[in-house]
Amino acid sequence: MITKITGAVNRVLDEEVRLQVGPLEYQVLVPDFVRRQLQDKHGREITLHTGEYLDGNPMQGRVVPRMIGFLTEAELEFFELFCTVDKVGVRKAIKALVRPIRDIADAIQRQDAKWLTTLPGVGAATAEQIVATLRRKITKFALMPARPDDEAPSVQAQVVDGNLLEDACQALLSVGHNPQEARHRLDRALAGGQTFKSVEDILLAIYKQGA
Repeated sequence: MITKITGAVNRVLDEEVRLQVGPLEYQVLVPDFVRRQLQDKHGREITLHTGEYLDGNPMQGRVVPRMIGFLTEAELEFFELFCTVDKVGVRKAIKALVRPIRDIADAIQRQDAKWLTTLPGVGAATAEQIVATLRRKITKFALMPARPDDEAPSVQAQVVDGNLLEDACQALLSVGHNPQEARHRLDRALAGGQTFKSVEDILLAIYKQGA
């Protein structure tokens, strides 16, 4: 299975990007929030973290392998988790992810089913199912460093482990910070550009900044 692909952007279409890799052009499906970040990258080399699935109806004798791409491993991990929700398949998940992963994860964590119904193809029942299935599993995604939709992943997004952020958040919650305050403090620490190797490093940076 192809897990990562690097190539020059040939075309960015509604639901896919075409990458030139040597003499070959690859079709990679992308959700809308990824497409927006790639639409002005024509001719530039990018790397996508990829997953694969089979599309089609085997009963009709037509099954086509598809590749799905994301700019970070964390985004791909969230997508795969999102697909585990009952009645949310790969295609439905691709169409639904029109907002940054951080925003969607935050809504799930807050159990805001109404907000989730603003995503394409997500009705009230599906939104409730998403919350019930994922709300205890997505803390680290809600803590992903914020960035504008049209920017490439920041250094922090690439080098700070999501599990490390989740552990740091739990540490802040355990000493009395509410979730919003914990997230704000983590954002400020990550904005400094420092690479963190432990929860203690993150907490030290946070408390050096003060309130």
